Amino acid sequence: MQPQTDYTRLFITMFIAAVILLTWQAMVEHPRRQQLAELHTKQLEEKAIIKAKEEKELAMQDPDSGGKILTRDERLALSPRVTFKTEKLHGSIALKGARIDDLTMPKYRVELPETSPAVTLFSPNGDKLAYFAQFGWVSADGKSQVPDQNSLWNADKNSFTAGEAVTLRWTNNANVTFILTISLDEHYMFQINQRVENMSGTTVSVTPYAYINRQHEEDPNIQHYAILHEGPLGVMQNALEEISYEDLRKEKKIFSDASGWMGITDKYWLSALVPDEKGYTATFTHYTKGSHNRYQVDYVSKAKQIQSGGHVESSVRLFAGAKEIRVIDAYANGDVKHPPITLFDRAVDFGVLYFLTKPMFLMLNFFYTHIGNFGVAILLLTIVVKLLMYPLANKSYKASTQMRRLQPEMQKLRDRYGDDQIRMQQELMALYKREKVNPAAGCLPLLIQMPVFFALYKVLFVTIEMRHAPFFGWLKDLSAIDPSNLFTLFGLLDWNHPSWMHLGILPILMCATMVIQMKQQPKPTDPIQAKIITFMPYFFLFIFASFPAGLVLYWVWSNILSIIQQHIISRKHGGKPVKAKA
Repeated sequence: MQPQTDYTRLFITMFIAAVILLTWQAMVEHPRRQQLAELHTKQLEEKAIIKAKEEKELAMQDPDSGGKILTRDERLALSPRVTFKTEKLHGSIALKGARIDDLTMPKYRVELPETSPAVTLFSPNGDKLAYFAQFGWVSADGKSQVPDQNSLWNADKNSFTAGEAVTLRWTNNANVTFILTISLDEHYMFQINQRVENMSGTTVSVTPYAYINRQHEEDPNIQHYAILHEGPLGVMQNALEEISYEDLRKEKKIFSDASGWMGITDKYWLSALVPDEKGYTATFTHYTKGSHNRYQVDYVSKAKQIQSGGHVESSVRLFAGAKEIRVIDAYANGDVKHPPITLFDRAVDFGVLYFLTKPMFLMLNFFYTHIGNFGVAILLLTIVVKLLMYPLANKSYKASTQMRRLQPEMQKLRDRYGDDQIRMQQELMALYKREKVNPAAGCLPLLIQMPVFFALYKVLFVTIEMRHAPFFGWLKDLSAIDPSNLFTLFGLLDWNHPSWMHLGILPILMCATMVIQMKQQPKPTDPIQAKIITFMPYFFLFIFASFPAGLVLYWVWSNILSIIQQHIISRKHGGKPVKAKA
């Protein structure tokens, strides 16, 4: 008979695998980001000088600025504007170029304090954070005069709000009129209807287009994560395409005869074009302007012939705002007075565990809707998970209790056959079989809980609903790390401590509950295994210190429930140690 694997070794193997998965971000990515951040800080003065020089050069290249470095507000003032204001979006449309290049989200703040400014998504061209959308027509015959970024449009009103529309007009020298009718719903979706009326006396040929353009620099002081896609993306022919900024700098991506949608995503924000027709050419590209990186996502439809006295129309939707899952799902399903958008819900990066992550969020959101506190919702979700896992966990805890009863006899076997591993394993397996104990059963809850753990991690990390969500007391943002710190005596000391010296109250509680759990489990007779298991809670203490507070809250509460459950089962199924077989 071949040697059988001891349950403690199996547990250690699982532990090592879990450590590899859990510590990648904390032990590899986090120090790397910290090192880059420190380097970035040292270079701030030098970069400030270079940046000022670049902005001056850019301003010199921008005829609108007159060679001056302008603020965002000053750039907005360079064009007459039509303003819009809804509960979720504030901004304006530049009549010069007919661009949507001014957009803020009053519902969301840059930082947690209420005095923090609202998040800005779009800014005008020339700004250091330039980000805008434009719609128009290309001359397909090379003869027709079409509006461009310098064309000044006429508007039928100065402002509009949700459910209303504004109409922009521009007429060329040949008496061909281009019309844009722009409306906005109560969320984040613009509807842009384009119309061309030909009164020139001859046939003209034009092609509709739209694009999103963004100036973007990857700052080493900003955290980027391998588990989350940020950058260009889209759904082409019913397949999700995620393109990194780095890949796009190497090679542009072109999709012919395309259908679907395309845009640029951040962790919480999204801009996306949704053409209402199919068979267009979609392009993802990168170029530099001055020393700045620019990224563009655009589509060009097929050419349209317009007889004299006739007209053609084309339409496109623009999503620009927060990735609120309820709203995103509604657009995907066509529940908000718009046709459904294929796989639009994949704009929220739920990852490969989508089948777990999405239902987990929906359950969390259900509890939050009825209770009003995401922290309490996490506690209730933990109880639901425990109830679903109860039959298996109950069986596992029974096996663990039985293993404790076998410890004396197992130690005797190890003492007797310590030099003969094959015989010792045979005797151990015979003991397990005689006492009807599964030595690996105690590991099953961990195996099942790990996917749940990672799914919850994804929910807390990618969903905007968790952004700045408070619990109670000192926990003001469950998507951020526990702000309390043992090394500052929880706020009593104020000193410039290293970034790794941060241990909050929740991670400490998690460590304490893990220690209690370990004491409930049978202690390995092998001294090396025993030491590894003993130090395991303290190892996890430093790992979890850098995890979102909501995730640690889940783990602490799960540990507490497990301790209670194990205690009850131990009292019920405990008993005297198994005696040696005569």
